Amino acid sequence: MTATLARHPLAWAIGLCAVLVGQASAQADAPATVDGEPAPYQDRVIDAGSLQELPPDEDAAVDTSGLPRSIDVQLLLSRTDRGGESFNEQGLALGGFWETTDLGAFSLDATLLHSDRQRTGDQAWGGNATLWQRGLYLDGGWRGDNGLGVQNTALPSLLRDQYRFILPSVPFAGASTDWRREGSGLQLMGGYGRGGVFDGARVVGFDLADGNVGTAGMQWQWAPQWTGALAAMSTDGRLIPAGDGGVLLDDRQTSALLAATGWRNARNAATLTLQSSTGDLGDATGGWLDATADRGRFSHRYGLFRLDPGLAWGALPIANDAQGAYYRIGYSYARWTWNVGLDSIDSVSGNSFEGSYANVFARYQASTRTGLGGGLYVRESAASTAYSTQLFVERGHRWGQTRLQLDQVDNGGASNNSWEAKIDHALPMRQGTRLSFSLGYGSLSYDGEPATDTTSVAAIGGFNLGDRVSLDGSARYSDASGPDAFRGTDLNLNLSWQLSRDWSVVGSLYENRGTRRSPFILDPLAPDDFIEIPRDRSLFVSLRYQRRAGTVGAVLGGAPGGAVGTVAGHLFLDENADGQRAASEQPAANVTVLLDGRYSVRTDSDGYYEFTRVSVGKHVVTVIPDNLPLPWFIDEVTDRRTVDVAVRETQRVDFGARRQR
Repeated sequence: MTATLARHPLAWAIGLCAVLVGQASAQADAPATVDGEPAPYQDRVIDAGSLQELPPDEDAAVDTSGLPRSIDVQLLLSRTDRGGESFNEQGLALGGFWETTDLGAFSLDATLLHSDRQRTGDQAWGGNATLWQRGLYLDGGWRGDNGLGVQNTALPSLLRDQYRFILPSVPFAGASTDWRREGSGLQLMGGYGRGGVFDGARVVGFDLADGNVGTAGMQWQWAPQWTGALAAMSTDGRLIPAGDGGVLLDDRQTSALLAATGWRNARNAATLTLQSSTGDLGDATGGWLDATADRGRFSHRYGLFRLDPGLAWGALPIANDAQGAYYRIGYSYARWTWNVGLDSIDSVSGNSFEGSYANVFARYQASTRTGLGGGLYVRESAASTAYSTQLFVERGHRWGQTRLQLDQVDNGGASNNSWEAKIDHALPMRQGTRLSFSLGYGSLSYDGEPATDTTSVAAIGGFNLGDRVSLDGSARYSDASGPDAFRGTDLNLNLSWQLSRDWSVVGSLYENRGTRRSPFILDPLAPDDFIEIPRDRSLFVSLRYQRRAGTVGAVLGGAPGGAVGTVAGHLFLDENADGQRAASEQPAANVTVLLDGRYSVRTDSDGYYEFTRVSVGKHVVTVIPDNLPLPWFIDEVTDRRTVDVAVRETQRVDFGARRQR
């Protein structure tokens, strides 16, 4: 043994360490004695002078006096190249909330914008501001929400939960009110102001138009299981696409009226909606009946509709010049999920689509890690038959989650065929970070033009580069060859540096190469109007100050001094309707998100929202689809999510907007 240790110094060192450790262990295990007797037990006290100093408590400086309140101030600077012009924007954003004892919770969202356009030399001031008061309680069980400033027209809940037909909202600058009487089902609402459009590239402003917008609505329960609703809207203008990709207000008067009645029990529901619109472009009426029936694993949706030509909701066109019926059946149990839909559509005037539309979708969870499925979508008319197919397989493994997808469409002509193969992969990351990639290649045809070969690479994620620096955002690169080639890069990168507890700096690089209608969408009832946004590029810098105070205010929705966490997530356009954001899927910006119906924030340019210092426990997060682009929508199942907040953790709640396929 000694010879072996001498020949191998490393083995000798290990053996010596083992002997020393064994002796120390034996001494530690031996009982201490005093004059041969066991020594009495003594507490082992650590000398306080030998301890390292604890890091400063960031919450120690929080003012705990008074009711909940916060302030968020940002100094914004940006340089933008959009379309054929370049301009600088400077802005000041102010936000915050404060709780009151008797007047509910107040939320503020305001920006002041100055724009300097270099091509024309024009300089202009603009901006927007919205003050919300939510949760104002009065005697008799009344609860009210009131808004003042730039907002969007609202609808009673019965009219807002539309399944087959989308009713858009109209932005305006004015005042609104919404009152509900708890326990009675009664709701009263109204709004009035000057119409306009959101503008600004990175600093969101609001451009007032010449016309006014007025809206009113009510909902009530007129019998057990029966609900009625009315809504009216009047405008002094019609929104039309502008040449630079924006929207203009044409000086035409319009008005519209909606009336609905709904019946519901535990397993069935039906809603009849009637609509009329008048204006300089003509008068029109329409109506549709929607019904649902839940039968265990099966769910049924069916309805009838007739929509006259020119039917509009206020100043915005909706699906019109169509009549027919639809039916949907869905099944979900164990490993299987599938649905089938049928539409029969005729033109009221004989000048629009006439034919049938059908879709089939199925998904099978083969194992805990593997899922596969696909869909078939067919649109048939006297002129042609078009069909679109989708196949996908998903696999979870030690390297993350991978999805392979193939889309193909045949629009009834040799030059109208498109296909695209795509792979999405999400890497397994530690909590608080995320990273996923998408790679796509296909041959796409737009508006009957010959096909264009397109390759795209995308990534989305967020990282902590240190204790105070983080990087998040998305990037997409596309390269194409062919008659309709569209090359470029989409970027939305944000670098955040937390200077102190209250101060931070955010730098953003943003580039948008424009949006396009997907060639794989065949739904004949989707709105025809599609506004293509011109290419723009901007560099954006923000200096931000955030301060929260109040014993209760520092803990949203909880008791004073309680534990807190964070609720955050993204709102995105869910192209493949899987509920998960792929790197190639676009964000939805400037959309309102509510926490417990009281505190509001808006999504940023990456579709991101955040509520900090939320009390531990269950909370409800709700999306108000006020600025969601058509034909995207948030359905009644996913627009409200219940989240369980854990102490010092961030709970992610992502919302995927869908559209009919």
